[in-house]
Amino acid sequence: MKIEKDRVVRFHYTVSEVGQPPLESSKDREPIAILIGHNNIIPGLEAAMQDRQAGDSFSVDVPAAEAYGERREGLVQRIPKKHFGDMRLQPGMQVVLQTNFGPRAVTVQKVGLSVVDVDLNHPMAGKDLHFDVEIVEVREATAEEIEHGHVHGDGGHEH
Repeated sequence: MKIEKDRVVRFHYTVSEVGQPPLESSKDREPIAILIGHNNIIPGLEAAMQDRQAGDSFSVDVPAAEAYGERREGLVQRIPKKHFGDMRLQPGMQVVLQTNFGPRAVTVQKVGLSVVDVDLNHPMAGKDLHFDVEIVEVREATAEEIEHGHVHGDGGHEH
């Protein structure tokens, strides 16, 4: 069965910046499960999966624009230090903040006495990424999964 819209794919991946050592891999845990065609993964990786099937392994370079987007200037925000609790903040550190839009990964730029400057760009924004992918399983999605726009159960979303 080929990978196409409204199919569920379970896969392992290793991701790195192009030409750099791996940043993260799913090899030592359960495969990731996604519903194809519902914006559940970065567009460049989803496009590279089209028409592949279980058992396929492949590598693909995904340019920043098709991954987490280009870095945008002016996405620095000054936040009162109290929002970080007791964390010992260092420039360059990544922190997850609760925002009006849900949890968001930010990068600490500067730590003042009462305020912290953070960069709201995704930590991988502006980076060309390399993926090594192994397709574990491909199946039809259930009507409910398609309606909800994500995978349920094994490796997916629990309600």
